[in-house]
Amino acid sequence: MKEWLTAREIAAENLPHIPSTVRGILDLASRESWNDHPAFARPRSGRGGGTEYHIRLLPALASLEYQRRYRRLGLVDLPTAANDEEAVPASMLSARASLERDARLAIIKHFDSFRSGLRLNQQGAMQAFVDRYNARTLHIEDWVLELVETISKGSLKRWIQKHRRGAPIGVDRALARKGTGILDTANGGAVRATILALLADNQHFTAEHIRDVVESEFGKTLTVPGKAGDKTVPLPPIRAFQRVSKELRSSQEVTLMRVQNPDRFRSTMAPRGIGTLSYVSEPNQLWQIDASPVDALCTDGRHAIYVCLDIATRRMVLSVSRTPRASAVALLIRKAILAWGIADKIKTDNGSDFTARDTQRLFTFLGIEVELSDAYTPTQKAHVERAIGDFQKDFATMLPGFVGHNVADRKAIEERRSFAARLGTTDEEAFGVALTGEELQREVDRWAALHEHEAHSGLKGETPFAVAARSTKPPRTVDERALDVLLMTVPQGGTRRVTSSGIRVEGNHYMAPSILPGTEVLVRMDSADLGVVYAFTPDGESFLGAGICPALSGIDPAEAMRALKAMQNEITSRGAAAIKAEIRRLKKGGAWHERILGVREARAPNVVALPKRGEAHVTPQIAAALEAMDAADDRRAPVPTDPRVAEMQRRLIAEAEAEEKAALWERGRERSRRREAEIEAERTAHLPETVKPLPESAKAKYVRMELLRRRIEAGEQVEIEDAILLGRYQETADFKGQRDMHEAYGDAYLAL
Repeated sequence: MKEWLTAREIAAENLPHIPSTVRGILDLASRESWNDHPAFARPRSGRGGGTEYHIRLLPALASLEYQRRYRRLGLVDLPTAANDEEAVPASMLSARASLERDARLAIIKHFDSFRSGLRLNQQGAMQAFVDRYNARTLHIEDWVLELVETISKGSLKRWIQKHRRGAPIGVDRALARKGTGILDTANGGAVRATILALLADNQHFTAEHIRDVVESEFGKTLTVPGKAGDKTVPLPPIRAFQRVSKELRSSQEVTLMRVQNPDRFRSTMAPRGIGTLSYVSEPNQLWQIDASPVDALCTDGRHAIYVCLDIATRRMVLSVSRTPRASAVALLIRKAILAWGIADKIKTDNGSDFTARDTQRLFTFLGIEVELSDAYTPTQKAHVERAIGDFQKDFATMLPGFVGHNVADRKAIEERRSFAARLGTTDEEAFGVALTGEELQREVDRWAALHEHEAHSGLKGETPFAVAARSTKPPRTVDERALDVLLMTVPQGGTRRVTSSGIRVEGNHYMAPSILPGTEVLVRMDSADLGVVYAFTPDGESFLGAGICPALSGIDPAEAMRALKAMQNEITSRGAAAIKAEIRRLKKGGAWHERILGVREARAPNVVALPKRGEAHVTPQIAAALEAMDAADDRRAPVPTDPRVAEMQRRLIAEAEAEEKAALWERGRERSRRREAEIEAERTAHLPETVKPLPESAKAKYVRMELLRRRIEAGEQVEIEDAILLGRYQETADFKGQRDMHEAYGDAYLAL
């Protein structure tokens, strides 16, 4: 709005209460002494000279009309809030209260501009502004007029005073009442806690369900605080429970989500670290890998997409697999290594295909460090999770056969067709499936190649291709042939022990002439040629040789066996000849025992112990034994000198000893039979007469005899009959069988 006008311009406006000619304006200026005003009259700077007058010199009605015509105020003219409470409406005020506050601030600004062009006092200016505001003769924004339809002089004065002293001019009556309702304060907040627990436990509970549970818990009346103390009120109606339930679902959304759906809470609402991978600055420093079913069907079924993401450059390698398995992970890693080189570290989750023994062995042999994220924490590999999400939302959505990202999407897609059109159709027909798994892989590779040239927000707007090209770190490459060998199938754990028939793999025998029987090997099998296996040391560091299966390779088994025997005979004969020659050389130095004992004698110290003074130890038994020996010495007859007599004497003594031994053995057998009868009688003594005892089992007899043997070894005195019985039992086949079982299972067998 132009505030300085010449006499001609004032006359042209034809304003009320002032002349409409130049001469009349000049006369008015002379009568009102406009030219003598130091601040509102100034010489005109243009050609022709003259004087310009400020609009504040005009009469009040003329000034109001001029401002009505030309003054425009917008949101840019709103004053800055005088305090933080007005500056942050979202946390303190509702949306409606925030708009009303902004409208009042706009009215204050309009009034300040309106009064600046008038020669009226504060009260007169307020009254003039209020009259024109209510009459809609001022140029004020429509949204302000909608929120504040009319104002009074008192309201305007109150708003101006609050604004000047920094008090808030926005009022949120709902916020003032919030938390003071019956259900919020009843029973010390216990009712509100119960409602919140019910919403968390079952999100499908209606207000009627909740009211019934509250009534069963607290009764038909509640206790609420009042000005004079606690008072009892009846249970509120359903509408109050609906209001509180709605408010709690909104204000406690995060807490309820944590209880109702922990997985969704962790993935969408749980706090996450920022910059945790800031140390990753070079390509191949860290890869993240993961897998997910493709949100589209193929003609040969639904496939999974395996994704390898290089964190530093955000490059992606994708591999399509029919089923999740360790071989799919191996193919993904092969593809990434051939494209980028070897990674320093790979991070993945605890999926069975990533933690499989073959996968872990592959990472170990390639020298790649593996880091597993904690279970059920997808945020620890959020980058590859986001990459899979980008693939699904961008590329999978374009595919023929797209089935949606979730059940709701799939239902919406299905509902696009009428029930009659869907009746009797397969998924392939319903979703327009057109691609095979191989065709899908080609299209996925095209998408990944284009993705490398798209700007990425995580790279500050650069493309993955540009970041990778800028790096000066040389990639570590692997020969493709060696990589293919490491990716070969390791059947059934991989390690085998070579037997005389060769290496047995899945029921087939592979002849490995260069590997001797008894050698433990790690076996790899080429899926393209099942007739050959490759054997390595268990740690994979040395190649031992190849094994050939005649049945699968089309070779005559007899000829292959002859060749195998000939090669192994040649290998073993050379080694055996060298060993035999060394044995002959060593035996020339003397017998083994003589050489060993000689070395030990030389190593033994040359020390002789001095004799010690001893004390005779005598017991009654020892004294009796000495008397017996003395008597035997006295009765010992001299040895006859005649050979025939001596021979007869020896024969007679032998016959007597044999008869005595036979009699002794017979007495022992009789005593053992009596002892067994006694033991059997003791075992069956507690049984009723009508019960026929079961015979003693072989194991029970072995346990009894073993305990007897241990008593004898411990030096305990036992009956002579028991000792003879033990000797007879140890010669039986039952004892030998039970002893073998005892040796196999240990003493635990005695307690079974």
